[in-house]
Amino acid sequence: MRKKIIIVEDNQDVQEAFKLLIETKTNDYSVINTYDNCEDALSNLKTDLPEIVLMDIDLPGMNGIEGTRQIRQTLPKTDILIISVHENSQYVFDALCAGATGYITKNSNHTQLLKALDEVSAGGAPMSTHIAKLVVKSFRRESESPLTGRETDVLNLLAEGKSYMDIADQISVSKDTVKFHIKNIYLKLQVSNKIEAVTKAKSEGFI
Repeated sequence: MRKKIIIVEDNQDVQEAFKLLIETKTNDYSVINTYDNCEDALSNLKTDLPEIVLMDIDLPGMNGIEGTRQIRQTLPKTDILIISVHENSQYVFDALCAGATGYITKNSNHTQLLKALDEVSAGGAPMSTHIAKLVVKSFRRESESPLTGRETDVLNLLAEGKSYMDIADQISVSKDTVKFHIKNIYLKLQVSNKIEAVTKAKSEGFI
């Protein structure tokens, strides 16, 4: 019997692409409903009774992380696979703590998405390679890094050459908040500029 899937994704093109892929490339799954927001998905949850939910994070109204938390409270055996553009550790850990079974990025190809569904069905916890590395690095540095998770995200983005405004947009905070995090990073690492901060953090394995 095909496993029942619902898709929660507000981009209509992406939603349709996921549905078409699942229905034409495999006989193991059936997309029984699609939603562009968590509220509608939750209101129909006990009717749909999905075994797997494909969940975006950036949604109108309730975000996908809170949606994940509420779905797991209602249907604890339902697996939730996050498919998001976000690749920083804060989103990953928030999603996993909310009860997500796996986390892959939207730049994953068709084969990777279908493989992730198969892994979920087999009881696994699929993650994109970059996401898995983030998780491993974060656990490794948890006891040794003086930086918080959000400070680590900011420093990683600084290392990528992002501007303060780019960082603010990516982690959904104000530019002043980014400046506050960077000031704390400099204090904790005992450095005075971005280059020193990135160099020291890399040498110490904090990023």
